[in-house]
Amino acid sequence: MKLPAPAKLRLRYYPEPVLKRKCPPVTEFGPALQAVAERMLALMREAKGIGLAAPQVGIPLRFFVCNPTGEGGDDLICINPRFLELGGGAEASEGCLRRAQRALMQAFDAAGRSFEVSGEDLKARVWQHETDHLDGRLIIDNMSDADEIANRRAIKQLREQHQGRKKA
Repeated sequence: MKLPAPAKLRLRYYPEPVLKRKCPPVTEFGPALQAVAERMLALMREAKGIGLAAPQVGIPLRFFVCNPTGEGGDDLICINPRFLELGGGAEASEGCLRRAQRALMQAFDAAGRSFEVSGEDLKARVWQHETDHLDGRLIIDNMSDADEIANRRAIKQLREQHQGRKKA
């Protein structure tokens, strides 16, 4: 897949179809991928986020960027990530969704070099959340019936906004 120009990247919102697709692995590494990942990091910071998956900018490929600490040197680009170990369990800001508290992940950088990284708590949760995006799973897919009812209006509004963008 040819990557879009970094300047053309924009955030995508539910219910855009790209967000529900399971992403195939990245097969081409290099400067174009690095430039897209750098732009994604900038978009993530502009949105005051701590993680951003490729489908969230319209790219149906298996990679994400993150920086759970917000510190300058902690940007992480994870291409074709996979978990080697997940342990513990904790409920946190994702409602009643339980996530592993510790994670060991293997991934590649934009140049195609393999690396392993381990993290706990927020780091592990961010990695799992972004990996869900790569598998086409959204937070609304994990909502309880009560949460779905409580958020019905917001979900409806997102669908209506999407319809308006499609017509424009």
